Amino acid sequence: MLGPHLTLDLYNCDEKSLTSKETVFMVLDELPTMIGMHKITAPQIIPYEGKEGSFDKGGISAFVLIAESHITIHTFKEQRHASIDIFSCKDFDVEKTLSYLTLVFKPKSIEKNLIMRGRHFSKDVGKVRVVIAKQRQTITKA
Repeated sequence: MLGPHLTLDLYNCDEKSLTSKETVFMVLDELPTMIGMHKITAPQIIPYEGKEGSFDKGGISAFVLIAESHITIHTFKEQRHASIDIFSCKDFDVEKTLSYLTLVFKPKSIEKNLIMRGRHFSKDVGKVRVVIAKQRQTITKA
């Protein structure tokens, strides 16, 4: 199994935290270590303005790459909403994550989905080498 993918939709959040580049940066800077992950890039924060006539009136899109995969945050200022994804190749404390994000963004309600990805993915490097070697032999013979 590859690992857990947690998706969170935070509704009716504190508008100030949703629009603060510093707050979103802090979350992406602190959360990986807090849940036992390892950052391999600095958090990337991209604020954006909404387009005229669009439902999207601006917010922030942000991510941090971690050795275990990634964490992304997308905020929607007018809707007071945050969509957050945490994908990892190792288990992490979902409730600790949820408590931290609730403290920061102060949502009135939360939609949480947790799926296990890569059910047939092997973390056994020896097995993976054998599969790759067989695939390469098939390709070179063709």
